[in-house]
Amino acid sequence: MTDKTENPSDTSASSGWRTATRLLHAGVERTPYGETSEALFLTSGFVYDSAEQAAATFTGDAVHYQYSRFGNPTVDALQRRLADLEGAESCIATSTGMGAVSSALLALVRAGDRVVASRALFGSCHWIIANLLPQYGVETVFVDGGDPDAWGAALSRPTAAVLLESPSNPMLDVLDIAAISERAHAAGAIVIVDNAFASPVYQKPLALGADVVVYSCTKHIDGQGRVLGGAILGRADWLNEVVLPFTRNTGNALSPFNAWVMLKSLETLPLRVDAMTRNAAVVADWLADAPGIVGVRYPGRSDHPQHDIAKRQMSGFGSLVAFEVAGGQAGAFAFLDALRVILISNNLGDARSLATHPATTTHMKIGPEERARLGISDGAIRLSVGLEDAADLTEDLARGVAALKSHGFGAG
Repeated sequence: MTDKTENPSDTSASSGWRTATRLLHAGVERTPYGETSEALFLTSGFVYDSAEQAAATFTGDAVHYQYSRFGNPTVDALQRRLADLEGAESCIATSTGMGAVSSALLALVRAGDRVVASRALFGSCHWIIANLLPQYGVETVFVDGGDPDAWGAALSRPTAAVLLESPSNPMLDVLDIAAISERAHAAGAIVIVDNAFASPVYQKPLALGADVVVYSCTKHIDGQGRVLGGAILGRADWLNEVVLPFTRNTGNALSPFNAWVMLKSLETLPLRVDAMTRNAAVVADWLADAPGIVGVRYPGRSDHPQHDIAKRQMSGFGSLVAFEVAGGQAGAFAFLDALRVILISNNLGDARSLATHPATTTHMKIGPEERARLGISDGAIRLSVGLEDAADLTEDLARGVAALKSHGFGAG
């Protein structure tokens, strides 16, 4: 039995394979039984041949699995495959996406350090920067992610970490990862990119200059609304020396069952993401011409404010669409309540289309003033487009438009 946690990515065997092939075959380590599908090691602990072996394992003189919080064969298989897909040296899987974000930051920073973040963040990420890190003596600064001068000013002083999302949640701002990374490195910062919206299929932040990539594997990687999980990817030495002691000792470990489910999901990831993206493009164009829709944001449309950046750093534009309806919150609620195919849910990246009202759900706690700065109006809706027939989706959205008209919200 070999513990691969210290170096969970060996990409040499798959270096010549393309993405779809890698997601079926990379990182497989079969047992002597020769199973086709990866084995599920649903165990909390492991036994030793002798007391001496146990002692040597704890000192690091013997390589052996100790405890599934420290390492597990199924979790290691997922880590190897994610690292291979991302083009990273190594990967640490975590219990949730927020576990990945929080561990990457908390393992790195110390009291007196400085963290700079794009203002356009998921609500819980915003809370960590605005509330949690300052409690531990960490200075935090928010900037407008699309303003180069703001980044320049914020990074004119030594900085420990930079956190950003691109595309951002929920309004799909696209940030120039390469330009921000160059400025951040000049300030001594580790650049952490939340790549959940783009997915590893469409964007490679490490190739653009970022140091660390984090995922909520709950989203496209599982993609079927079943399990929670997260991942931190980057250099092996940084993950092993900085992050791994933190995750092991604080208990931020992924369940082997969840890892096994995600291994199965990875096999179809490109197929699902490509199909969802095709649907999202159809939906975005339909919404742009629909009455009662005040505005549409989709990185693949030429009217997206950062469309040129998206074309440069993304190979596809993703499954998320943001739009605003007339009538503010009342209009948004009327629109959402009229839907029959698209489900109301704050999750995303699912095979099913899901819609949410960020101002009252995912971004409720950041407050109206901050939402206004981020362009999250009371009429804004975030739509995660799924695998349904595109015609059924546009027909369902037409029900929402009809509801706007019936409520007198400018859809005539």
